Amino acid sequence: MTHSAVSVIAAKRDGGALSDDQIGWVVDAFTRGAVADEQMSALAMAIVLRGMNRRELARWTAAMIASGQRMDFTDLPRPTVDKHSTGGVGDKITLPLAPLVAACGAAVPQLSGRGLGHTGGTLDKLESIPGWQADLTAARMREILTDPGIGAVVCAAGADLVPADRRLYALRDVTGTVESVPLIASSIMSKKIAEGTGALVLDVKVGSGAFMKNRADATDLATAMVELGVDAGVRTVALLTGMDTPLGRTAGNALEVAEAVQVLAGGGPPDVVELTVALAREMVEQAGIRDTDPADVLAGGRAMDHWRAMIAAQGGDPAAPLPVARHTETVVAHEGGVLTRLDALAVGRAAWLLGAGRTRQGESVQFAAGVEMHCKPGDPVASGQPLFTVHTDTEAAVPAAVAALRDGYEIGAQPPESVPLIIDRISG
Repeated sequence: MTHSAVSVIAAKRDGGALSDDQIGWVVDAFTRGAVADEQMSALAMAIVLRGMNRRELARWTAAMIASGQRMDFTDLPRPTVDKHSTGGVGDKITLPLAPLVAACGAAVPQLSGRGLGHTGGTLDKLESIPGWQADLTAARMREILTDPGIGAVVCAAGADLVPADRRLYALRDVTGTVESVPLIASSIMSKKIAEGTGALVLDVKVGSGAFMKNRADATDLATAMVELGVDAGVRTVALLTGMDTPLGRTAGNALEVAEAVQVLAGGGPPDVVELTVALAREMVEQAGIRDTDPADVLAGGRAMDHWRAMIAAQGGDPAAPLPVARHTETVVAHEGGVLTRLDALAVGRAAWLLGAGRTRQGESVQFAAGVEMHCKPGDPVASGQPLFTVHTDTEAAVPAAVAALRDGYEIGAQPPESVPLIIDRISG
């Protein structure tokens, strides 16, 4: 059957369900350059407005995967499991989580990304460690995952992994078609399925600092991604977790690495520890590992050993000092009481203004920039007490960042209502 881009666009524009053949053709033709960027942009907008059913979404994701190579780790001597977060503020969970799960006996092949806007990127955080390299060959990934003393790798996806998604994402970012459950779900899951993991745990963020601002939208996204994983034969489960307040007490790159190391050393903020252990338990269960509690492994110090080995295996020096900002400024409370609100989006925006994030892909970031939070909601506050310390190499950026923080917190007389960090669990 002969297809044309215009006929496929029109079918979805008019609310029709695309056939498997139409989807396979248009994704392949776009990857080859036979469908123009403006045509795929029009199709993406039609999908935003009209949606996709489960069959369409599964076929679309499969076609994205087929546009490139697919990795295979089924011959590894240990089960593989990965985790993906939809992004938030202060979300350094991957850093302690990957070595912890490896210490529990699984192999963790994690392909991660860089930050954009107010959400931080795992690769940006790790690149603040002197010498650490994000780019690895498939052969080197296999070596690291096979090594029983390491077992985890966090790296960038290669250019041959789901090239259709790379091309489509660049268009979505400039055509107002990012906020679409089918397009977000297929973008995430095509890469995760193509990386060859046997099981996957999703951390879907909900709140002001997340892409999904409310529970209903986050549930829709989590359900779509879990269904895609199950349909592709990958054991998949999702946790909905709160992102109205930043995770931990730092937002930045090197600042978050230091906090992750505190967690691996047996300390760190309670919320970071709670989410790390909860996700580790899910990952261990999905990997089929029994009688191993990640909380015990973390307390015993083995996760720290795997962290050091993982960093060294990618060229980094785990003992090297992390970058320190040239300028810092402290923001103090103007009244006493209890911190009742700390807005994740405001903190993320402040960190971005200070240089921790980027406006567009390819820009550099400041590794030392970010926000240190001295209080979290529920903490008592005295007038004149430090609330934040901002870190940056660009002194001129401080006033705007401080203004963003001033708009992002409230002090009241009564403690706020306790809100659970883990909101829901969605399985296949």
